[in-house]
Amino acid sequence: MIQPEQIKSVIEDGLQCDHVEVAGDGHHFEAVIVSSQFRGKSKVQQHQLVYRALGDRMREEIHALSMRTLTPEEWGG
Repeated sequence: MIQPEQIKSVIEDGLQCDHVEVAGDGHHFEAVIVSSQFRGKSKVQQHQLVYRALGDRMREEIHALSMRTLTPEEWGG
């Protein structure tokens, strides 16, 4: 069973991130991801970047992922 810290590491390895938080129970996860790569992209495009970083894990190990994606400016307020 995949753990939140593993998902956090995979996201950080596949996407340049300023901040990543992941919580969950092994099946359902919630994430907050802050990346400058999100600038100028729609929420759908931002989520696609995260899904790309997760690759096959999204289909095989992660059953549900709710995410909040932000640029550094949005994160900083």
